[in-house]
Amino acid sequence: MNKSSVAIGVIGAGIMGERMLHAIQAQDRDHLHACGLWDPSAPAMRRMAATFPAVPQLPDAAAVIAASDCVYIASPPASHLDHARAALVAGKAIFCEKPLAIDVDAARAFVAQAGGRGAVNFPFASSLAVAAIMDWVGKGEIGTPRRIAIEVAFAAWPRSWQMDAVGWLDRPMQGGFTREVVSHFLFLSRRLGGKLHGLKGRAAFPEAGKSERGISATLQAGMLPVALSGAVGKTAKDDHNIWMLEGDRGAVRLCDWSIPEWRPAGGTWQRMPDAMPNEQARPLALKRQLLGVAKLARGEPHHLATLEEALNVQEIVEGILAGAPKDA
Repeated sequence: MNKSSVAIGVIGAGIMGERMLHAIQAQDRDHLHACGLWDPSAPAMRRMAATFPAVPQLPDAAAVIAASDCVYIASPPASHLDHARAALVAGKAIFCEKPLAIDVDAARAFVAQAGGRGAVNFPFASSLAVAAIMDWVGKGEIGTPRRIAIEVAFAAWPRSWQMDAVGWLDRPMQGGFTREVVSHFLFLSRRLGGKLHGLKGRAAFPEAGKSERGISATLQAGMLPVALSGAVGKTAKDDHNIWMLEGDRGAVRLCDWSIPEWRPAGGTWQRMPDAMPNEQARPLALKRQLLGVAKLARGEPHHLATLEEALNVQEIVEGILAGAPKDA
């Protein structure tokens, strides 16, 4: 193996850890490789050993950090900062699942300390569909951007494929669809429009001890007004989402994670001819994310979501869940 190959250690053997390991193993080992995996769950480690027999299973998080050039943190959110701090002290780069922390003040303190040695896994940073939308906007296809609208809905929460994580994913402290799903579309709004601010929002928690079942909010991305709505039980689909940017001469939108569409003024929606469903688009985005991770680990400029961007998204998400109108 080439000595310049970036060693990526994985903390967390859930859905995201498994997806990332599949993506890492699909890459050229001379550029990057998986150097180790740890999860506190013995059954999870046994399952991953069967799927990834060539990935070393290490005794604890400290061993993963020691073996890594970049540490991918895919554990439940309450543990993110402990692992990220330890990696930072060890001089390693950090690639973390969102949110950075379950406490916004703690996340702010970490971001102030971390500098540029970290990034957060918002795959829209590497999405080919998002790149197409930004190309349309850059070419003036919709004229001057005027407003953003975000709509998400779920038949049930957690979604059917997430039931193994229901212990934290449907709890108000760490879980809920606003943190898990809406954050991605807030990141997209921030990257296209600018810093998120001016939040007025609220969330509904009708079931004691469970995560939110509905949200509504208005805010701004830079100078662009953003309207957001989300609900559980309002669709038969596992996962429905639309992110739309309207301009004075048309509009663009991203449907169901990966389908870009364009509408001229007074016209009808037109789908990009080579649009792919998310199951096909996700591996391509993850491949591009990993190219960014390699650059991050080497201290080079990259396109990944910065810690500052992720913190701004988290501030808005937690503001919505707290239901307190404020200028975030």
